[in-house]
Amino acid sequence: MGINAEERGRLIDALQQSLEAELFTRHGPIMTGEALLQALGYPSHEAFRQSLSRDKTSVQIFTIEHRKGKFALVKDVARHLAEQRYNSMFSQIKEGGELCNIAN
Repeated sequence: MGINAEERGRLIDALQQSLEAELFTRHGPIMTGEALLQALGYPSHEAFRQSLSRDKTSVQIFTIEHRKGKFALVKDVARHLAEQRYNSMFSQIKEGGELCNIAN
């Protein structure tokens, strides 16, 4: 499967747009709480807190004045998820691994 950087970028962009539309419909322009933790793959609030304290979150996390909690833009979460999906897929192909299709 020979995919160049430009094609890869288009695939990531297309998936990002799809994810962003779905997340925006469900959450609006920002995510917080359980939905944010689940989308980023954190198994618990403690794991998320540790990631924040070590400055190792995968997307830009911010606070909003006079609001409790931590927030991320849906756009950033969607981009991160799309990049992770395709980076994983392309690294498997590069290493000669087989892709598994979990949709079936």
